[in-house]
Amino acid sequence: MLGEPPPRWVVWVLGLMVVGPFLALLAAVPVAWGWGLSIVDLGIAVAFYVVSGLGVAVGLHRYFTHGAFKARRGLRIVLAVAGSLAMEGAIVQWAADHRRHHAYADREGDPHSPWRYGASVAGLAKGLFFAHCGWLFKRQVSNRERFAPDLLADRDIRLLDRLYLPLVSLLTPPLLGGLITWSWYGALTAFFWASLVRVALLHHVTWSINSICHVYGERPFATRHADRASNFWPLAIISFGESWHNSHHADPTCARHGVLPGQVDIAGRVIWLLEKAGWAYDVRWPNQQRMALRRITPG
Repeated sequence: MLGEPPPRWVVWVLGLMVVGPFLALLAAVPVAWGWGLSIVDLGIAVAFYVVSGLGVAVGLHRYFTHGAFKARRGLRIVLAVAGSLAMEGAIVQWAADHRRHHAYADREGDPHSPWRYGASVAGLAKGLFFAHCGWLFKRQVSNRERFAPDLLADRDIRLLDRLYLPLVSLLTPPLLGGLITWSWYGALTAFFWASLVRVALLHHVTWSINSICHVYGERPFATRHADRASNFWPLAIISFGESWHNSHHADPTCARHGVLPGQVDIAGRVIWLLEKAGWAYDVRWPNQQRMALRRITPG
């Protein structure tokens, strides 16, 4: 599956694919202000985006999938609920799919590699769509007993896994919007912005890690053969640090993905705060000696 980096014009198209929807959303906000978008809608949408986004980055990814730290029972439950709010699938299946991705990164068996159809322009275009969201429609479900036996053995996680659909209810934002504004109109606009738009945006960001971050970006660290995971800085803030994907694949169990100077990693900082509060412990912070050995020397 491994191929050469795409031509420059393909890179610009990829960049437009990633940045375009966010620019369109930002442009829509002032247009919609007062015409279906209020400060209440914006506040609820941002709050749910942050909670569910950190639920993915800190909870589903760094904690449940990779065990980058240990968590007290209360925190473990909160992270499971927050991750479920992202509507990206039940906890155990999410972790099983992602562990399988790491086991076969950009090789046969990877559930969502963009190099699946080769390195030609047509193959890469097809592969990018597949890695972004097409794999969900041609899904080969990862074996939970094989890839996530530790989560299946956890009674709390099994229960929250079964309660996934009730937990991800899209009715919570409109309920809040309706109660705050005391109107059906407030409930409707909160449902549109804080449920539908928020989930769509978060999904697009998460899927971009699967697609864009395996095709274009910087690769300062050596990864396993065929693994083309890359760092893509434009997504760093809105993905809470998940787009430092090359660093992550070089050291998957590390709690901080932004390991180089200037790499903003919000999820890593949240884990640091949780450790200071005593809710997280045995955190696996970057080992500078190990990362130095994996650093690729320019030229």
